[in-house]
Order: sequence, then C-alpha cells, then structure tokens
Amino acid sequence: MSATDIKEVVKEKYGQAALRVKTGGSGCCGAAPASGLSCDPITSNLYDSSQASQIPEEAMLASLGCGNPTALAKLDPGEVVLDLGSGGGIDVLLSARRVGAAGKAYGLDMTDEMLALANENKRKAGAKNVEFLKGEIENIPLPDNSVDVIISNCVINLSADKDRVLREAFRVLKPGGRFAVSDVVTRGSIPAEIRQKVLLWVGCIAGALEETEYRSKLQAAGFEQIEVEPTRVYRVQEAREFLSSAGVNVDAIAEQVDEKFMSAFIRAVKPANAPTKACCGPTCCN
Repeated sequence: MSATDIKEVVKEKYGQAALRVKTGGSGCCGAAPASGLSCDPITSNLYDSSQASQIPEEAMLASLGCGNPTALAKLDPGEVVLDLGSGGGIDVLLSARRVGAAGKAYGLDMTDEMLALANENKRKAGAKNVEFLKGEIENIPLPDNSVDVIISNCVINLSADKDRVLREAFRVLKPGGRFAVSDVVTRGSIPAEIRQKVLLWVGCIAGALEETEYRSKLQAAGFEQIEVEPTRVYRVQEAREFLSSAGVNVDAIAEQVDEKFMSAFIRAVKPANAPTKACCGPTCCN
C-alpha cells in the first residue's frame, strides 16, 4: 500500500470507530464483544476507575490505544501538551486536568468524525484549556518550540512516514521538551507475511517498528535520553480467535511470533541546547 492508501484506510477505520461510539457502540478495531468495553487484551483495562470517572464515557469508548501515556508521562501544571492522533480525546482531557488552568492540552487528528466526537467530549467535560486541531501528524500545525510534552497512544505506528513524524515532534517541542508515547513495537525477526497478519490484530492496520529501529529513528531526528519500556507483551494465544477467523494457523506460527509484539512506553528528550530555529536541511524538514 502507498502512503496515501494507508492514510485513507486509517481515516476510514477511525471514522467508522467514531460513528460506532456516537450510536452507542464501541470503537474497537474489530467486532466488539457484548459488553462493548473490552475489545481485546491490547485495548482493555488501560485506564483505572479514577481516570474513567474524570471523562465522558464516549471518550473512553472511542479509545483505540495500546497504553496509557497520561499515567506514565510526567506532566506539570502550566505545561503545554500535544497528543498526536487524539481520537475521541481521552488522553487530551486527562492531560488537561494535570496541566491545570495555566496549561493547555492540544489534540491533533485528521479524521473529521473523531474531531467531532472529541469536541463533544470536550463540551461535556467542561474543559476550557483544550483545543482540538485538524491535521496530520506528519505536518503538525503548531509553531516551532511551542510544546513542552508530546504524547500519543498507538498512533505513530500507523504512519507511513515515521521519520517525518518524529522530525515534526522534535520541531514543535521546546528545548528540553519531552516525547512520551505509547506505541506498538516488535522485537526480533518475524517472517514478513506473518508479521502483517498479526499486526492486523495489534493495531487494526499497523506498521509497528522493531524496537532498535524506533530508537535509531528517534536519534536521527535529534532526540536523546531514549528509553523503550515494554508495558504489555502479547501472547499469540490472546489473538487465537481473531487470527483463526483471518485464516491463520495459530499453532503453526506460535513459536515464530509469541512474545515478539508488545506495547511499549517510549521516552525521549529534545536537548536543552537544541537550536530554537527549526532545521531545514536535507535531513530534517524536507
């Protein structure tokens, strides 16, 4: 698939998820269970009851994340936070509470249906320090050096141009700013055909990076203090029903993929001495 094709499929899938939530369903990647709240082991039980009570139910139902960056990221009062691929707004609304009235939380999404849902959730939550922006994570519509913290929840893996996403994240962060995202990564060698089939389960459609490649791309974008901390390691048996329905022989592939797919919390820092003017050479913002 081309980058354009991938982007259109992402828009369609996430637009459909938002519409399902609007009609009382769940935003799950595939068919939701009867309860409507637990799609699979990846998206379930990411937020505790105290967090769930702080936001509208529709924001929780629309969550398609693989982690909880707001629980792991250090957010201080007065800071500016940006959520890449903000969906129904769950992580934006939780971040807005932590940065307080003196801070601000931006959400960026390219899907009209998700933006409409997010703005409705913002209204229900009464959040005054929240703004949802329409745009692509490869072209962030914010000035250089304007954000203290970037978060994201299982979205960067969906981009066909991850190098550009990471360069853009670096650009909009202030010197000393933090990159703190949850994402799907892989570890070790996995046959390409099998990798694609399993990734259909891991992230609806996904292009998860291998852990060392993620580190390399962050470093190439200019980041330092890079850490990749696994938060959930996936067992192939957890996806048995999904993979079997897709025509995959689970028993045949188990040894090749078991525990090689995981959610991880990925941290990095923009150097405090980074230039305050965005680089526009051949390696940064072309």
